[in-house]
Amino acid sequence: MVKEIEMPTKYDPQSVEQGRYDWWLEGKFFEADPTSDKEPYSIVIPPPNVTGKLHLGHAWDTTLQDILIRMKRMQGYDALWLPGMDHAGIATQARVEGQLREQGVSRYDLGREKFLEKTWEWKEEYAGHIRDQWAKLGLALDYSKERFTLDEGLSEAVRHVFVNMYEKGLIYRGEYIINWDPQTKTALSDIEVIHKDVNGAFYHMRYPLVDGSGSIEIATTRPETMLGDTAVAVHPEDERYKHLIGKMVKLPIIGREIPIVADDYVDMEFGSGAVKITPAHDPNDFEIGNRHDLPRVLVMNEDGTMNANAGKYEGMDRFECRKQIVKDLQEMDVLFEIEDHLHSVGHSERSGAVVEPYLSTQWFVKMQPLAEESIRVQQSEDKVNFVPERFEKTYLNWMENIHDWCISRQLWWGHRIPAWYHKETGEVYVGMEAPEDVENWTQDEDVLDTWFSSALWPFSTMDWPNTESDMFKRYYPNDTLVTGYDIIFFWVSRMIFQGLEFTGERPFKDVLIHGLVRAEDGQKMSKSLGNGVDPMDVIEQYGADALRYFLATGSSPGQDLRYSTEKVESIWNFANKIWNASRFALMNMDGLTYEEINLDGKRSVADDWILTRLNETIETVTNLSDKYEFGEVGRALYNFIWDDLCDWYIEMAKLPLYGEDEEAKRMTRSVLAYVFDQTLRLLHPLMPFITEEIWQNLPHEGESITVAAWPTVNEDLMNRERAKEMQLLTDIIHAVRNIRAEVNTPMSKEIPMYIAAKTEAVAQTLQENKAYIEKFCNPSELTVGVGVQAPGKAMSAVVTGAEIFLPLEGLINIEEELERLAKEEKKWIGEVKRVEGKLSNERFVSKAPEAVVEEERQKQVDYQAKLEAVRRQIAELKEM
Repeated sequence: MVKEIEMPTKYDPQSVEQGRYDWWLEGKFFEADPTSDKEPYSIVIPPPNVTGKLHLGHAWDTTLQDILIRMKRMQGYDALWLPGMDHAGIATQARVEGQLREQGVSRYDLGREKFLEKTWEWKEEYAGHIRDQWAKLGLALDYSKERFTLDEGLSEAVRHVFVNMYEKGLIYRGEYIINWDPQTKTALSDIEVIHKDVNGAFYHMRYPLVDGSGSIEIATTRPETMLGDTAVAVHPEDERYKHLIGKMVKLPIIGREIPIVADDYVDMEFGSGAVKITPAHDPNDFEIGNRHDLPRVLVMNEDGTMNANAGKYEGMDRFECRKQIVKDLQEMDVLFEIEDHLHSVGHSERSGAVVEPYLSTQWFVKMQPLAEESIRVQQSEDKVNFVPERFEKTYLNWMENIHDWCISRQLWWGHRIPAWYHKETGEVYVGMEAPEDVENWTQDEDVLDTWFSSALWPFSTMDWPNTESDMFKRYYPNDTLVTGYDIIFFWVSRMIFQGLEFTGERPFKDVLIHGLVRAEDGQKMSKSLGNGVDPMDVIEQYGADALRYFLATGSSPGQDLRYSTEKVESIWNFANKIWNASRFALMNMDGLTYEEINLDGKRSVADDWILTRLNETIETVTNLSDKYEFGEVGRALYNFIWDDLCDWYIEMAKLPLYGEDEEAKRMTRSVLAYVFDQTLRLLHPLMPFITEEIWQNLPHEGESITVAAWPTVNEDLMNRERAKEMQLLTDIIHAVRNIRAEVNTPMSKEIPMYIAAKTEAVAQTLQENKAYIEKFCNPSELTVGVGVQAPGKAMSAVVTGAEIFLPLEGLINIEEELERLAKEEKKWIGEVKRVEGKLSNERFVSKAPEAVVEEERQKQVDYQAKLEAVRRQIAELKEM
């Protein structure tokens, strides 16, 4: 059946991409089959938060996954790419509460149940936006298996894990110093705290001894916490203070008497060698307090205001309190020096608020046994393979220095902690379901850290804890995880230790790490800088294929990527080149059907060369893809398509296509059809839309390129000897073009041409393929043979196997050329003189910006080189 070509004359990505994604979904081309006998390959998407739009980082991350999953599907795997989203507890609740504030309502006005209804509405709306964006990017996701971190199955998995870890003693509840966000009023884990250098101060104070014998000097960066001091500590070996150990000091303002204790933690060399101890507001002080059985006095409320223990400062904001205390202590002559001090201050990753070390009763995961197993596995054959390998050290360093993980959050949106407290006895019950006499119990109000459920993502999405499920048995462990280096601690590490703990296996075989997308100048993209780029805007202008190709090929694994509109536009030009070349091929196929494609028979040197180059490219692209070197994949494909296929083969194909030899026409059409088919398959994972559109117009079998077989090397179509012959021809053509360019002789002008072959074999090759030389070199006459010499003076070039001579009189009029070159010489003499004058001017060199002076120096080098080149040409012509 002859297929009518439906490709418009101009490549328009919007029309090409319009409706194609829905067509893929309708065809169920992306759906994996748990009952298939194919080898499985699985990826779970790093679930985006349901808090807003996807950014360029998401686009990059998912494009890399899409390339892998499309390639594996074409290679015959039962390829599962499981989509899903994260409830993102703190972030989502903050957004919904912000929306409510605009309406003059708080979550407490609504109550927990109504607030959660509102949050689920938010989730549904933004999940829809995210799916629309996935569609725009063309992601080959299996929506029939989509999951959400708060869906029923994942909630069961979370409860199962919590109960199991609690029963093993890996989860415990205790009063500890945690990171507290006063703005969102919730605990944070260590890695949710961003440390920033802040200009602060050391406040030096004297606490008076109760016995009136003097005072002891301490310093602090947080004077408002002194209201909670319960001791002063010194080093037991510090000769200055040995006589004071055991004595009491009076806490200024509050009047509380507190002891001087000896503790090895104190650094004798730092400051005065004496430190105030506030067990309820500092993690190190908390440990010292435990060692000395000190009381814990909390002086702040959850919102960062001072509480009743702060005395007259009750109700004040912590930072206002600091100002007032400083003023009061100065008036009391207790605070005697304020020293400027740059120090690192923790800020909430979510809200930006300054984090308060805060005494609180929270739930924790005991990390040491989990970390030890994770480290052990990395020393075995079953280790998780990090790509690039250097990131394994980042992961191990964190595991080796791990702290217990605070997993409770004072939120409403999230997995409610499955713990209940008896109303009368205070007994704690932890279980999958509520206790039977539930009316006598109160469930813990807190929810679990978002990362607690995300840590289970590779297996909770596979129907776990049902380990007999087809999904779990078939697709777990996952094959590859793709993620940024910024969440190795947050997510990758937690998935590994939870996977090992609950399945006994690593959760994925490989972790492909990429960097961050940065602005063109290397700065981090941010709203405040106004340098962010919306991937949907880029798609609107240049199409998804151009954006995807740029993202996939713009950096090497583990490196940051600098966004460049210019580069995306150049890839649009590349897509346009592919489109036009494909249209040419299709226009000249004369109704060729898939069944008529036949590469047996007499092939030209160009045919054999392009088939050889195709197979070399198949091998290169496949090997590089297996190593995740997508930047190199892109370069290999670009060079093959642009240079080999478009610039050389298609131009050479015009000879037989426009000639009279019907057998040569038939072979050329078959080669074009075959090479385009295979090339589009190689390119498909990077540029799915344009490749599907063109492939549908090519003679093909099968419904979609998405399920077409991945190209494999065909040794029968590799002819390296013929490829060498083609190399000789292209070298000759390049040489002639260079000579013409050097003497300003256009290709349109016919000139005599002589080629001296080194051997009879070379001469025969050139004779057999002289039609190519005649087409691309435009000789008025062509002489080829062993020992050929040009009559008279000639310009020459040497290539492997032959020497080319172009008689000078055929190329140029020597007198006219000398006259032209004399004008050129005069021009460059003037430019050299001008720039030398500028650089010899001391005033210019000393006053002008260094960059401007350097630019003039570069011009001097450039102009001098051009002058010398012109003079060489003049000398050569005069010798002829």
